[in-house]
Amino acid sequence: MKSQTNVSGRLEMIAAMALSGTIGYFVVESGQGVWNVVFFRCLFGALSLFAYCWVKGLLAPWPFSTRTLMLATLSGAAIVLNWVLLFSSYGHASISIATAVYNTQPFFLILLGMILFGERPTGDALAFIALAFVGLLMVTQVEAGTLSWSSGYGTGLLQALGAAFLYAVASIVVKQLKGIPPHVIALVQAVLGTLMLLPLADFSSLPMESLQWGYLAVLGVVHTGIMYILLYAALQKLPTPMIAVLSFTYPAVAILVDYLAYGRDLSLGQWSGIGLILLGSAGVNLKWRLGLARSGISPART
Repeated sequence: MKSQTNVSGRLEMIAAMALSGTIGYFVVESGQGVWNVVFFRCLFGALSLFAYCWVKGLLAPWPFSTRTLMLATLSGAAIVLNWVLLFSSYGHASISIATAVYNTQPFFLILLGMILFGERPTGDALAFIALAFVGLLMVTQVEAGTLSWSSGYGTGLLQALGAAFLYAVASIVVKQLKGIPPHVIALVQAVLGTLMLLPLADFSSLPMESLQWGYLAVLGVVHTGIMYILLYAALQKLPTPMIAVLSFTYPAVAILVDYLAYGRDLSLGQWSGIGLILLGSAGVNLKWRLGLARSGISPART
């Protein structure tokens, strides 16, 4: 029975991460500005998540206190702004590069843990962070035949880093919401995003073709509603190391989609940089040991 649960959890996690990897394609193909894309993702996502939570009886009794609702709202603001920055970065730095840089999230989590909770990372974790930083420097090197700095490449990198930081902020806040169904938290985030971006959405330039509306609907229903349902189901079944490993399905699919759909061919240096970022992220997530722990450096508290 346990093995069957583990297998279903793996399949759900892979499916959720594979869906995440295709988000960039649907964002670009929708033909909409970033405010409209995120607004409709939140709107369609909120409708689908509300239907799921209603059918599952997750809304009664109301699970939030005043404090937890405020925390959920804070996490929602961070998530929504994270989407805005990440989707904006696609147009400047490409889906591949933006996704790779976005995977620096674990390092921001460590940084926030140090600042907010006094946690101290191990020497091994610091080494993997340094490795990823080298990879980030390699990714920023623009060579012949690739994107140029004049095209806003640097802006895209900064946007992806900002998105990673905001995701880490949201993760820290959500950790304080123990006992609340994660699907309901996602619903609150989506509803907040809809309200936040309503004044910023440009209704004068809505899609003229049904296919573009389809892309927006998929971003909301599939990439938000269904993806979150799959993801949270997997998180309940899998051990943390397995989750960390399977999470790399996301950047792998994103890079593949960028290549197949747009012919994005990265330089050898950029490929190497992406590899170092992902290696550093894996080392931190999986707590690999390099024998670099030293006195004064203790594992981060969980």
